[in-house]
Amino acid sequence: MPAKKTATKRKSEAIVEDDKDPKKVKVSHRSYGKEAGQVLVLGQGDVGQLGLGEDIIERKKPALVSLPEKIVQVIAGGMHTVCLSDSGHVYTFGCNDEGALGRDTTEEGSETVPGKVTLEQKVVQVSAGDSHTAALTEDGIVYIWGSFRDNNGVIGLLEPMKASPLPVKVPMTEAVVKIASGNDHLVLVTLEGNLYTSGTAEQGQLGRVPEHFSNRGGRKGLCRLLVPQMVKVKGKVHFVDAFCGAYFTFAVSKEGHVYGFGLSNYHQLGTKSTKMCFVPVKLTCFKNSTTSWVDFSGGQHHTLCLDAAGQVYSLGRAEYGRLGLGQETEEKNEPTAVMGMEPASGVACGASVSYAVTREGSVYAWGMGTNLQLGTGDEQDEWCPVKMTGKQLENRSVLMASSGGQHTVLLVKDKQES
Repeated sequence: MPAKKTATKRKSEAIVEDDKDPKKVKVSHRSYGKEAGQVLVLGQGDVGQLGLGEDIIERKKPALVSLPEKIVQVIAGGMHTVCLSDSGHVYTFGCNDEGALGRDTTEEGSETVPGKVTLEQKVVQVSAGDSHTAALTEDGIVYIWGSFRDNNGVIGLLEPMKASPLPVKVPMTEAVVKIASGNDHLVLVTLEGNLYTSGTAEQGQLGRVPEHFSNRGGRKGLCRLLVPQMVKVKGKVHFVDAFCGAYFTFAVSKEGHVYGFGLSNYHQLGTKSTKMCFVPVKLTCFKNSTTSWVDFSGGQHHTLCLDAAGQVYSLGRAEYGRLGLGQETEEKNEPTAVMGMEPASGVACGASVSYAVTREGSVYAWGMGTNLQLGTGDEQDEWCPVKMTGKQLENRSVLMASSGGQHTVLLVKDKQES
């Protein structure tokens, strides 16, 4: 009987208890949005990802989105936007071709304004990629909708070749405390310190699928990719956090070690080599710091990271200024300090753009100007951080930023409230 085998799994007794009464678990993680505010959008929005209705398809400066509730987390997917309210509701807008909005958008124009996703439980965190969205409930359960794609098109979501336009529950035996999404993969950190991944494996971003199975699961098929499975690391490693770039993943252990896997063709993982990493690599370039790492964000080919002192660093590809290190810069294979900003509280990357939110509530942007995502009002690339300004930012402090393929979303609050 297969049940005998699973009995040797560590901590399986705890899992069984949770299964009987999942309500007992109330998950918490330092990454959950604590302060509520309003949502600003900027950039290109020709598929409704700005949430400003059918007629407004670009904003050079941040514009206010009308939402029925205060928002605690904003996430820009590739071409859609996800907002989490302080009462635990999820609102989405943008491209719904693959079901990434998680709601019915048959009514003309309904995808271009915020609409609520029907979920029974209170949601505490959301994540999104190119065509999928995930939501974590306060009970540690994850729901997902949309689809994952690889270089040849849709691969499915939880079942092979089957997208889901409405939320479906992710099969997990452990409570999840943190979710993060790359373009086409999902990373789950569990209460017990394990790391699970699902989605596309072509660039090694799942950290658990060997290269010869990475194309659609090889002879084992797509279930190997789509059903979340644990990422194995030599020795006993207790993971406490995870972050994603477009095609790569960072995971941080309880001791503060940083592991990475996935695409590193421009050294965006901080590896000396530019080979793809199909299994987790302990990244030595992050260990010589005297301070701990608190935030990571990855674009297509670059990474931003933040230390506990509020210093922002960048690594990876240098074109279009996305590293923020000035015009003469070449690609970097280790974290390099980005200067000219006050201490930061968070970092965010779009495909080829970068952001830092400062502790005092400003946001700096740099990188490719083409999609008007930098808030400078024009399409110039910026090689060094530029403080974002605009009417909607006056007397407001920025709480967080998130950036997608062509648009960027900010969470802000009025200054007198603080």
